[in-house]
Amino acid sequence: MKIVLRALEDTELDQLFEWEQDQAAIQMAAFTRADPADRNAFDSHYARIRSDPTVLLRSIDDGNGLVGTIGSFTMEGEREITYWINPDRWGEGLASAALAAFLTVELARPLHARVAAHNIGSAKVLAHSGFAKVGSETSYAAGVGHDIIEHVYLLAGELQR
Repeated sequence: MKIVLRALEDTELDQLFEWEQDQAAIQMAAFTRADPADRNAFDSHYARIRSDPTVLLRSIDDGNGLVGTIGSFTMEGEREITYWINPDRWGEGLASAALAAFLTVELARPLHARVAAHNIGSAKVLAHSGFAKVGSETSYAAGVGHDIIEHVYLLAGELQR
């Protein structure tokens, strides 16, 4: 599958806002805004991360337009990755292709990821890209309104350092 990672365009924000309100996607991701219909919170979030020089955010384009986003950020001193795929396109290999491409752009290591324990699809994407589960913790997930177990992953080559 051929995908291109590129800068997120202002015109794509409306589409992202729509995808981030999808109830199935919210349940899978869990760690989303408490009110996904709050456009002001959405706009504030994207304004903040797009202006933060430590955040690397890219649109995922399959040649026919936007299909998701992928990015990295630093939280509590650790570099982490995140991605969001159009829920109508799940299961097509887009996340795996985007993550493989992103790992050639995001060169910071070690690189972590966190996935809600019930999100088997994302766990498979991470494993396919060389991440290994290194732990689990319970955290409050605003998107679902309660604590959930999340698995912590580390890019496998980093396990030996």
